[in-house]
Amino acid sequence: MAEVVLQDIKKSFGDTEVIKGVDLHIEDKEFCIFVGPSGCGKSTLLRMVAGLEAITSGELSIDGQRVNDLSPADRGISMVFQTYALYPHMTVRDNMGFSLRLARVPKAEIKRKVDEAARILKLEPLLDRKPKALSGGQRQRVAIGRAIVRNPKVFLFDEPLSNLDAALRVQMRIEIARMHDDFDATMIYVTHDQVEAMTMADKIVVLQGGVVEQVGSPLDLYHHPCNRFVAGFIGSPNMNFLDTSVQGVEAESVSVGLPGGGSVSVPVKPSKIKIGDKVTLGVRPEHLIEGGGGDGKISGEVLVVERLGGGTLIYAKLPDDQTISAQIDGNSPVRVGDTIDLGVKSETGHIFDGEGLALPQIERHPLADIGRGHGTTH
Repeated sequence: MAEVVLQDIKKSFGDTEVIKGVDLHIEDKEFCIFVGPSGCGKSTLLRMVAGLEAITSGELSIDGQRVNDLSPADRGISMVFQTYALYPHMTVRDNMGFSLRLARVPKAEIKRKVDEAARILKLEPLLDRKPKALSGGQRQRVAIGRAIVRNPKVFLFDEPLSNLDAALRVQMRIEIARMHDDFDATMIYVTHDQVEAMTMADKIVVLQGGVVEQVGSPLDLYHHPCNRFVAGFIGSPNMNFLDTSVQGVEAESVSVGLPGGGSVSVPVKPSKIKIGDKVTLGVRPEHLIEGGGGDGKISGEVLVVERLGGGTLIYAKLPDDQTISAQIDGNSPVRVGDTIDLGVKSETGHIFDGEGLALPQIERHPLADIGRGHGTTH
């Protein structure tokens, strides 16, 4: 397998620049996921790595070789698309081995590679079926198998699970993650689903408007988002953002007001923040404490209760008409119309300045550098 290096990569369609200078180093055997909202440029960036979109400017190298001008077939990559793109008249075996036949690989070698890929993906009983006799998940596994048999340097995945139902997406996430472990493969994966990114990636690249907002391990981005956009995109349910103002500034903390009165002191470096500045307090729903407690308290009227079994998600209206969500115990008796007290722990809070940039945190979370247990983050 191989490392992939992007240096000041740009892409324009006419006068419109859609990729605006991306610098990225993906390590050998790393599972890197491009994530972001629709239209952010993640699929375009992946297609540039694949050679399906021309690079307007910048340098792209795979395994130490500049590949800007190489065809997709010469880059040592295999790509799995959102649509399965299987030949309906061919069997599973023939679909998986088709690219090898085109490359005039000996029949015995094709059979060996197809049989091995089928074993890994649990497709052996299906090798003689045609695509119309397969489920969506089985078709996607065939598409992945077609990529495996080519023994590429880099696997590329373009939203491969978006057409599957929820249960199949979970199953396929597990299978792709297991495949990465089995192959020790370099993989680049595109998704708009941050849950996929959090559960599979060694490294996440968050994109917005053709610009890389932040790169890091899943837990690094979760605990230390660099700005409000990343904080709101990473994590499910979404982070709460409360408009507030600075009430106090210390060397290693900033105190901000809470809706309904009171305040909380968050351990961050004050940077250029001063008393009276308008800022945003960010707090994740899972970090709020039902019944109060912690270092500050917020009270609100419960508007919606979503009972999910293991947990309950509530939405409450605060005294200043802002809305907050909290993830509380699944057996909580809370009902719509109740007044609920929610405690805020200072160490779990985030403060964003008027430009949406996060104030640097003082304490580093002990798990923030841990990915899926392999690979390196940058």
